[in-house]
Amino acid sequence: MSNEQDMADEWAAALEESGDTEKGDDITNIALDELTDTSTSISKEEFSRLDSILDIPVTISMEVGRSKINIRNLLQLNQGSVVELDRVAGEPLDVLVNGTLIAHGEVVVVNDKFGIRLTDVISQTERIKKLK
Repeated sequence: MSNEQDMADEWAAALEESGDTEKGDDITNIALDELTDTSTSISKEEFSRLDSILDIPVTISMEVGRSKINIRNLLQLNQGSVVELDRVAGEPLDVLVNGTLIAHGEVVVVNDKFGIRLTDVISQTERIKKLK
């Protein structure tokens, strides 16, 4: 079993113990349900072809906020400097996959590690519209 799979299993067990998720309500099942939903244009045959790309790694990042500063101020940053962001405290974080917004979430701590609980997932049709 891979290290990533061990970590995923550990997170799932910790979340299940804490009551943050219901059994069987994982992201994989949600994604599969969305892809095989009759309202989408993906047939069962097309979905079976998608199986070959399910193991391709992607970069997922959580964005707390952004700020624009000039180079003069950037060069003056040092340990203890504070950079003001464009978000208010408590506002949801953006979840990006390969730079594309897919969800919003909030920070959680599980077993002394940070994680993110998804609070709003961008629908598949909205994501496709943004690509065009």
